Amino acid sequence: MRRVPRCLGALALLVAVVLVAAEPGTVADAARKPRPTPSPSPSPSPSPSPTGVVCATSATTVSFGGRTWYVRRNPTAKQGPGPNYFSGANVCVGSDGLHLRIAKDAQGRWQCAEVFLGSSLGYGTYEWTVSSRVDNLNPEAVLGLFTYESDTREIDVEFSRWGWAGDPTNGQFVVQPYSNAGNLQRFTQTAIVTSIQRFTWTAGSVTFTSRSPDNAWNYSWTRTTTDVPTPGAEKVHMNLWLNAGNALASGATSAEVVISNFTFTPA
Repeated sequence: MRRVPRCLGALALLVAVVLVAAEPGTVADAARKPRPTPSPSPSPSPSPSPTGVVCATSATTVSFGGRTWYVRRNPTAKQGPGPNYFSGANVCVGSDGLHLRIAKDAQGRWQCAEVFLGSSLGYGTYEWTVSSRVDNLNPEAVLGLFTYESDTREIDVEFSRWGWAGDPTNGQFVVQPYSNAGNLQRFTQTAIVTSIQRFTWTAGSVTFTSRSPDNAWNYSWTRTTTDVPTPGAEKVHMNLWLNAGNALASGATSAEVVISNFTFTPA
């Protein structure tokens, strides 16, 4: 809610003070839903990239975590999620890991980033080491670490405030479809630079964990439901995209997440 400017006594003709207050919000309760944006706070500038970073400007694949990842490209036609444009120029690999970025291209279009494996890994433990903070991710940015075959055969670890900067939570674990009661759990990751994001997928159950490397901070959740998919044609994906295709909040010109490792342990 925005309050109208108030004039202050005799200084009314000279000074107007605008008071802006964000309404207290409720915990976001659904994935991929646009939310109101009361006074979004600025996101930090991305850290300087290390030497040796190579971006997939024209390459169709990148090597990361001992695996070959396909680079998503639809730079001139929007597609879901969002919908958004996706460019290989925003997928880079350096000495510190995989960089996923959101930034405008030369034509002024917001370009997002996504990579995915070419085959199913099946039941087991999927683990990502994220080496940049996600608690202060731009409110319109979404980081996804997930397996996907279809919108109803998907397991997600996601970080976003879905456009609502005042949301006290910043992450969620999801077994799709998220709209089914009990399939989505919001949580708040603390301000840690490096975090471990993991889920263990077994028949009928998924156990999610988000934690610090020293385990000083740890949040886990288990979902047991018939909505848990069986292995099939799902692939592992990592993406950084814009909620509802919106511009980054607060005039930010880019957003970036660094993932330093991915591992998979079969069940």
